[in-house]
Amino acid sequence: MTSPTSLPLVLAGPVLRRLEPQRLAIWLVGTQPLQPEFIMDGTAKVDCQVVPIGRHAFIHLLDIHFSQPLPRDVALEYDLRIDGQGIADWAPHLLYPGCQHPSLVLRGRLEQLLHGSCRKPHHPASDGLLCADRLLQACQNPQERPAVLLMTGDQVYADDVAGPMLRAIHALIERLGLFDEQLQGAVVADSQALYRHPASYYHRADLLPAQARNENLRERFFGGKRKPIFSSSNADNHLVTLAEVMAMYLLVWSPTPWQLIDLEMPAGLADEHQARYRQELPLIEAFASHLDQVARVMAHLPCLMIFDDHDITDDWNLSAQWEETAYSHPFSRRIIGNALLGYLLCQGWGNDPTGCQGLVEQCLQLGSQPHDALIDDLLRFQGWQFNLPSNPPLLVLDTRTRRWRSESDLAKPSGLLDWEALCELQQALLDHPSAIIVSPAPIFGVKLIETVQRVFSWLGYPLLVDAENWMAHRGAAQVVLNIFRHSRTPGHYVILSGDVHYSFVYEVLIRHRQRSPHLWQVTSSGIKNEFPRRLLDVLDRLNRWLYSPRSPLNWFTKRREMEVVPRTPSHSKAGERLWNGAGLGQVFFDEQGRPARVFQLSADGGEATEFAPTKD
Repeated sequence: MTSPTSLPLVLAGPVLRRLEPQRLAIWLVGTQPLQPEFIMDGTAKVDCQVVPIGRHAFIHLLDIHFSQPLPRDVALEYDLRIDGQGIADWAPHLLYPGCQHPSLVLRGRLEQLLHGSCRKPHHPASDGLLCADRLLQACQNPQERPAVLLMTGDQVYADDVAGPMLRAIHALIERLGLFDEQLQGAVVADSQALYRHPASYYHRADLLPAQARNENLRERFFGGKRKPIFSSSNADNHLVTLAEVMAMYLLVWSPTPWQLIDLEMPAGLADEHQARYRQELPLIEAFASHLDQVARVMAHLPCLMIFDDHDITDDWNLSAQWEETAYSHPFSRRIIGNALLGYLLCQGWGNDPTGCQGLVEQCLQLGSQPHDALIDDLLRFQGWQFNLPSNPPLLVLDTRTRRWRSESDLAKPSGLLDWEALCELQQALLDHPSAIIVSPAPIFGVKLIETVQRVFSWLGYPLLVDAENWMAHRGAAQVVLNIFRHSRTPGHYVILSGDVHYSFVYEVLIRHRQRSPHLWQVTSSGIKNEFPRRLLDVLDRLNRWLYSPRSPLNWFTKRREMEVVPRTPSHSKAGERLWNGAGLGQVFFDEQGRPARVFQLSADGGEATEFAPTKD
């Protein structure tokens, strides 16, 4: 199926998003406004909204309301007919062998789910989303299918882009006619000038805003590297325009856009950058070669998402000083706003179609006028967090835009949630026998690593070590721990996290309480990323020595009133508690909402690692 412009009618999707007994959201991108016909047993009302992002690119969200609740724990086939043809005709790669249509399963309980974060296309590790594809292909019974795929941060890396990926982005922008924009306060006047500028590849840090009062953030020396306000050490190709952000989303979620472009090396690159481009090219080609399987997963499993820093930029809102500097310049404000706008249209909208409706309506004028007013509203918006009324209930936290800023020193790390957001979390938890909480950063992290971050923060260098953990801010740490110690929270709470590029499981109990709430910190990271292996081995070993159960150092931590017991991964050779490898987390829950079994699935297809309970 092609349009008059010889482009496929569908560029990406369908992606299953929010699924409830009487509601389903489906995300789709077409090369023209489409009128897809949703087909599934039962009566449904379909509201299809379309947002143009270019001459030949239109985001669709189908908000489907069913007249009767969907049956639970059965496979429900569905189809999207476009011009009389179904998914089997225009996207056969989305079908599993022997199937004529994709399917979904509404689970009666959250008995099983998949979760993970940090999917960097040019990382040499395999893609962890392939674990989900292998799992679905092996499922013989609908009750074996996970209830949801939770992506807990860094679904895209806007601040860390390989040269071939940026080349693909620019080729796709041209092919689809994605909207241009003016760039106030920049070295370049508009997006086309940016794409043609000699610094566009591997030197974008030279184009980022420079102000005298930015110097403390702009110039930091670590390992001999100069780091800009957009403080990723790999910001050489940092995405700037909305068109670049939107093209990135299409290229990480769908194989179809890759068929429309080539990856010919840009002209004018220095010899060292040509060598780097050739080194990165096979990594990007390998990533693209498996996207048909990734798209197949997203057409069969409901996908819920929340941002972390790399979806926007590294160290996003880490401190009040960072915010003051970044948002005071029109160019840096536009860069952050464009990434957040991409998040709205590609992630946030499908999480909560009702809550995002007002912002989405403002997007209908994209391309016809500057979108500064929309960015202002995005930066003020406080509705990115969302809940799913499942059993047990799922609470997804926004730990990026509702921060508790330090009052004593603007350079100190902010708390991950402010007082108001923490109060809302407490109210949502009270009297629930169990709940699943998604916090992109672990609430209960590795003590040694948090201590290192605390030391660097005390020395005035929180950006050097990404000092973004719950314990870095005294007020936020005290309140969140008090929430779990509250007398009306005697339930079971599972905290799902990512961010850190390694995986671990902690069991947490409140000391000196007979009816103590039982907590589990389950961290899975990354989907396609890993921690430096030797460094993590050293940190893991030192943490076990310095913070063993009998260590007096535990009494100097904010969690001293809690007993934290790590689970040992099944493939541990020397007592390691931290598991390093790309993949996905898989959690099975019992009827009380407790994690009965916790696995880390390996992206390379190897044997799964189980975090078994302590036998003590």
